[in-house]
Amino acid sequence: MSTFSPEYNISGDNRRKTGTGYVVSSVVCCLSILAMVVVLVVVNNINSYRNLTIPEFEQAINDGDYEGALEIYRSIQDEVLAASPEEAGSLTEEIELLDQMESIVKDRSDSICTRILEERYVPTPSDVEFLDKMKELTSSVVSDWLNNLCVDFLLGREEKPDVIFAFDQLSPISNFAATANPLLREIDFIETAAGQVQKAEENYDKGDYVAAVQTYQDVAEDYEGFVYDYSVTRIEEIKNVMYEPMMQEGEHMLETFRFYSAEQLLSDLAVIFPEDERIRSDLLEATGHTTATKTYYGAIEVLCVRPLIANEETAFAESYVNNDSGLYLTGSEFEAILEQLYAEGYCLVNGEDLIDMSDPGFLLERNLTIPEGKKPLIIVIENLCYSATAYDCGICRRLVLNDRGQVCGEYAVTNERGDEEPVISREAESIGILDEFVEQHPDFTYDGAKGVISVSGFENCFGYIVSADEIEDHNQALATQNMQPVNPTADEIAANRETVTQIANVLKDNGWQFASCTYGYISNARSCDMDTIQQDTQKWLDQIAPLLGETHMIVYPGGNYIYGTDDRAVYLKNLGFRIFFGIGSRPYYTYGDNYLYFDRAIISANTLKSIDYSRILDAGSILDPDRQTG
Repeated sequence: MSTFSPEYNISGDNRRKTGTGYVVSSVVCCLSILAMVVVLVVVNNINSYRNLTIPEFEQAINDGDYEGALEIYRSIQDEVLAASPEEAGSLTEEIELLDQMESIVKDRSDSICTRILEERYVPTPSDVEFLDKMKELTSSVVSDWLNNLCVDFLLGREEKPDVIFAFDQLSPISNFAATANPLLREIDFIETAAGQVQKAEENYDKGDYVAAVQTYQDVAEDYEGFVYDYSVTRIEEIKNVMYEPMMQEGEHMLETFRFYSAEQLLSDLAVIFPEDERIRSDLLEATGHTTATKTYYGAIEVLCVRPLIANEETAFAESYVNNDSGLYLTGSEFEAILEQLYAEGYCLVNGEDLIDMSDPGFLLERNLTIPEGKKPLIIVIENLCYSATAYDCGICRRLVLNDRGQVCGEYAVTNERGDEEPVISREAESIGILDEFVEQHPDFTYDGAKGVISVSGFENCFGYIVSADEIEDHNQALATQNMQPVNPTADEIAANRETVTQIANVLKDNGWQFASCTYGYISNARSCDMDTIQQDTQKWLDQIAPLLGETHMIVYPGGNYIYGTDDRAVYLKNLGFRIFFGIGSRPYYTYGDNYLYFDRAIISANTLKSIDYSRILDAGSILDPDRQTG
């Protein structure tokens, strides 16, 4: 008898339990394998079923067994329709099968219908049987096709004889009679309404959504049936498209003081959306800033200023007679002028409102509309290019945008160490001063008009070198101020062009317009020959116009404009320039051969002293007293 250590002793009970565990584990494992086999078999059978369904459906159609094809389709459809919402998620394969079968029928139906329309095809008995016997599957497809055919006819995309032929082929088929026959009876009404409907769609394509909806509303009042249904549908579609963009446009008009345009737009919207509170609120704001208007036939004041003196300390540091500061106004002087003009009842207008330029070869006169009790005013800023030769007059170095996106002037001041530091201010340039004045006195502008900014290409644009042609001229000007030359790279010039374009877009958005004052700032254009005018103009069009956008005005620097019948003027008019500004101390404008001409009165410290502008300004209360002591 052997003796074992207790550590290795295994009792009989433990051996029996261990054997039972092996048996249970084996059974569980076998059951798991069996379950997997069953699942695989089931999945394989399902996949086999699904893989066979579409070929069986197609074969039934090809064999003309339309009842069999429909039975396949309906059996799966019944299964899908009978499923509870909780079960629907597990029927994606069945839904896909239905889609595939519907697509097969649609492709064949569309092919037959298209041939009927495009080839004057007469369906064969086999085609007719397919279209008729496939019941609900072909009925929905062909009904939609016929409806779309009527839409195309209404919109002028299909001819009446072709439409009639298609209906003649399809309407006798009993499966489509309920749809085709009512539409066929309306063909003449569709033809009658087509002109108005197409006009509505033209307005829609042009973005004139209000006119489109109004036209469709008129159509809906005059017609029933198909035309009425289509018009009502299009009205709702257009309303969904137009609402937000037009509301944003109207609200932007309010922000930029275009109250009269906003009132018109919002009034039209209020008719289409009569219960909309947002429209009502915005319309109330617009009408709070509009008054009755009148047609104006009298004189139009055109006042012209140069860039402003931003740094008076620099401008008046030397003897007044020894620099050119008399050519410029200070910010306070310009603001005093605005105050006087406002007190006299003037309001800013857009000179282009006097003309219709839609015909490039013939200018149409238009009456000027202004608020009752107001007198029209056009302000021109002369050559906003900041020549370095005028830095000693304290003018700005360039235009910039501040952190609020407002256009400001940037000028230089000398600090205690003798170094120049930039200062950015809206009050440094007439643009910011006038913009701010309109913000405080919205009735100083008619529908957001601000002024005309004339720009040359000589030396820079808005203070930025925007072409290699300007570098030499700018460096020569810098030399007159004992300043170091610059040599911007091509990349820097490209960046400058982007900056100028950005500033120009902000200005245009806020009611400012642009004019050429010739590329080289020609003081006497009338004495220049055709070659000089052409070369100068082409440089302006190539280098400056792309930054400012479409431009229709020329401000002649010395006032010596080219007469409108002159070949040189014809050349300019053919390029799109239709408004010309000369110089004259009293208001004057006239229509010429395909152009409009204005005299402009130069307003500066010098002219306020030497020319009698007492009809509009009190020079004594405008001029800065520092001029007398500087």
